[in-house]
Amino acid sequence: MSHPPRSHPVRGLLASYFWSGDAIRSRSVSDVVLSGMVDIPSPPARLLADWQRETSLRLGLEPGEVEALPLARARARWPEYGQCVESVSDWTRTLELPEVLASCDVALMACRGAKYHHDGARYGGAAFCNLFLSEDRDLDLHFPATGHRIPLARGTAVIFDTGQPHAVIKRRSDGFNVADFAPDQDCTQVFLSWELPIENADVGRALRIDFDIDPSTSLQLDEEQLWLNGARASVCPDSGRWCRADYVRMHHPNQRCS
Repeated sequence: MSHPPRSHPVRGLLASYFWSGDAIRSRSVSDVVLSGMVDIPSPPARLLADWQRETSLRLGLEPGEVEALPLARARARWPEYGQCVESVSDWTRTLELPEVLASCDVALMACRGAKYHHDGARYGGAAFCNLFLSEDRDLDLHFPATGHRIPLARGTAVIFDTGQPHAVIKRRSDGFNVADFAPDQDCTQVFLSWELPIENADVGRALRIDFDIDPSTSLQLDEEQLWLNGARASVCPDSGRWCRADYVRMHHPNQRCS
């Protein structure tokens, strides 16, 4: 059932303002998190060693950071890559998302934990579909606003709204703490990440997205943003709580916030 467009800034809820062609469009932010386990083989030992060198030497991955790995090189050394993609595609079909991955951009990512953040200021027009490739490192994908907490292991698959705050934290932790990621611990997770177009009818339906909830504000913006209660929203990188942008700049000057 469709809802009539609002003619004033949205209050009391999250709103994502994202590029749709040459215009900014508004939408709700979904609290739906879809997760499951798919059967994928362990990546070859040679590829695992390559990822270890990349994250430790070239990237120098620090606790809380998420960075891209070279996918083309990985695919050349990864005979089972197609099998992994097909397993995720089969899973998305069970969610009534047929063939949605086929036309989507995909990236190979690595994180050493991840501070709380949202991606609505850069990927507001997308949902993320992530397939985790590493073994269980005693880490969870945590969505503080919704209460979802998903143990990460090889084969964990997740679809969620990019505007929903999330982090990768220690399984018995209540928030992100740098001390949980000591240099002598293997805390790295490698994953494939697809950008699912939020305007795709099946994606919007699965995540229960309402579109054009605040067209008047959309007309005033020239970049993607995420708002809460009628103002631009930021997330505390340690706790995942919504907070003032000036608080984040003061206490976490190196944290890129929306």
